[in-house]
Amino acid sequence: MDPCPFVRVLVGNLALKMPASTTAPRSTAASGSGVHPTTAPCYCRIRLNKLPYQTASAPLLPPTEEGPASCTGAFAAAFHVSKADLDRAAAKPALLLGARLRRRTARLKVAVYAGRGGGASCGGGGGGVNSGRLIGKLVVPLDLGAAMAKPVVFHSGWVAIGKRRSGGRGKTAARAQLNLTVRAEPDPRFVFEFDGEPECSPQVLQVKGSMKQPMFTCKFSCRSNSDLRSRSVQSDPGTAGPRNWLAKFGSDRERAGKERKGWSVTVHDLSGSPVALASMVTPFVASRGTDRVSRSNPGGWLILRPVDGTWTPWGRLECWRERSGSGGGGDTLGYRFELVPGHTNAGVCVAESGLPASRGGRFAIDLTAAQPFGSPGCSPRGSGDLGHYHGGGVWPFGTFRGFVMSAAVQGEGRCSRPTVEVGVGHVGCAEDAAAFVALAAAVDLSMDACRLFSCKLRRELSASRAELVR
Repeated sequence: MDPCPFVRVLVGNLALKMPASTTAPRSTAASGSGVHPTTAPCYCRIRLNKLPYQTASAPLLPPTEEGPASCTGAFAAAFHVSKADLDRAAAKPALLLGARLRRRTARLKVAVYAGRGGGASCGGGGGGVNSGRLIGKLVVPLDLGAAMAKPVVFHSGWVAIGKRRSGGRGKTAARAQLNLTVRAEPDPRFVFEFDGEPECSPQVLQVKGSMKQPMFTCKFSCRSNSDLRSRSVQSDPGTAGPRNWLAKFGSDRERAGKERKGWSVTVHDLSGSPVALASMVTPFVASRGTDRVSRSNPGGWLILRPVDGTWTPWGRLECWRERSGSGGGGDTLGYRFELVPGHTNAGVCVAESGLPASRGGRFAIDLTAAQPFGSPGCSPRGSGDLGHYHGGGVWPFGTFRGFVMSAAVQGEGRCSRPTVEVGVGHVGCAEDAAAFVALAAAVDLSMDACRLFSCKLRRELSASRAELVR
């Protein structure tokens, strides 16, 4: 399998120093009329080209403090750029500056604000500008083509931002200073694309540029809960552990007429051997008095892999439907994905978020923010490094580090052919990739499973249920 080139842009080590003023009274400083108070919380809105804004806090430091050393501070933002994105940017006309043509490059924009508006409301590029006072802006040009082959540090250290603030009579004017590190590194990924909806038992193609070739086939089916509970999922019947997952998530919680259960997608390699399975083991049931699957009673999937001839749990996905606005148009598909390490009942959560139910979005497992900013983003190379990272602590996510995978799914009622990206460091064989493909299918099908029970299912899913009833 050949990966596709990607570049990951990382921003971290944010810190801010303000110019001190000895002439302005305390009331003036508090009003923000020209002197920035050193006690005010500050945050940054960060954007790469036209990608969505990301927001991070910027701790204030005393003017005399040197600040964080390079590559040892906190993570602030991460952006992912494909080679196709870079090629499209390179195809645009060059900029004419004076008598010279300048090649278009990526532009990282950082705007620094004082105030308490640096929360989630700022992340989408919406109300964050009006919720804080602008201190200054910074633009860092990035030649991301160079980062396709090796890591590149584009900036590391302090830079002056904003307008000069007078330090008083006879004193040199000063400006606020921002410390940050901007680096880019290769992040190659395998890309897979369903050539049909998961419930239509499609092929899964590997994509590289304009080339597509079959890699897996999927088989959708609908089975009863008794079939689920009778399926063996461990090689040693006397060992407690994975079997309890099926017992827990296959419980009889459903009510007649308000349940969706027993769906599964089996992923086969080109030889026809099953290499991964997404099995709905907890029915998607409408909460009492409603027509929706609630967070308190989510539906559940197990993602299983064959080990020694038997299906063994690898991960657990829970999904539900949440109201995020008035009416049903603003609903979201909430999800939580946990790894099932070894033969234990305790899962390790690696992803928890939501997708707009009407228009879909991107399910992602990305642990970049969980690592220290100076830590390598790749997976450990040797078995002795599976549980630890160089910061000295225990890494709770096993071999998962940095970007792991993402899957683009459409909203409910739309034809959805998920596209799956998997980091090269997390794929040692085709069977590894198949597990992520099965997970993407489960997320996509959950969009239908969490659809309001007042709405009819798609014909393919309804037909499967009718066959089950017969």
